[in-house]
Amino acid sequence: MPGINEQATLTSKGQITLPKTIRQALGVTTGGKVSFELRGGEVIVTRADAKHEDPAIGAFLGLLEQDIRQGKHVGNLPDDLAQAMLANLEHSVDINEDIEGEVAL
Repeated sequence: MPGINEQATLTSKGQITLPKTIRQALGVTTGGKVSFELRGGEVIVTRADAKHEDPAIGAFLGLLEQDIRQGKHVGNLPDDLAQAMLANLEHSVDINEDIEGEVAL
């Protein structure tokens, strides 16, 4: 997808209207929510309920979740991993939470 470059005017109340092309790209309509993230002088706008930025990966993860909820084993998924995934289905994750212990990247 080619980049989209749009501008919006800030009102006296500090409000803007998201340009139509941006709303369409994000898939938000009236009443939809967006999130703002400040990254070193740039603001990143995302759909608030977006689970993942890539729709193909999001769709795949949705199918994987559905199979796990139904107790299906995906491919050659080891039983212990499948059981651990089932046990953690309802576990909420805070991606901003500090990681304990050492992390190797």
